[in-house]
Amino acid sequence: MQLHDIAHGRTGDKGDTSNISVIAYKPEHWARLERDLTAEKVAAHFGPAFAGEITRYALPQLQALNFVLKGALKGGVTRSLVLDAH
Repeated sequence: MQLHDIAHGRTGDKGDTSNISVIAYKPEHWARLERDLTAEKVAAHFGPAFAGEITRYALPQLQALNFVLKGALKGGVTRSLVLDAH
């Protein structure tokens, strides 16, 4: 099973910090999401290019996890080498 089969995500940024929320589609997927999606797995997904701090917040009332990645944008979105539509 892939993550997108049981959850959807939202992202945002503020300066050099990226914010990633992962929300279960159904309440029955919450326990698995909370158990299996760790800050360490998020760090592994981004690989060695990201060496910042990741904090995970569990929001059981929303069946969501929020990950705050400090230092993720190499100085902020306007200084990043990977600019998108900003």
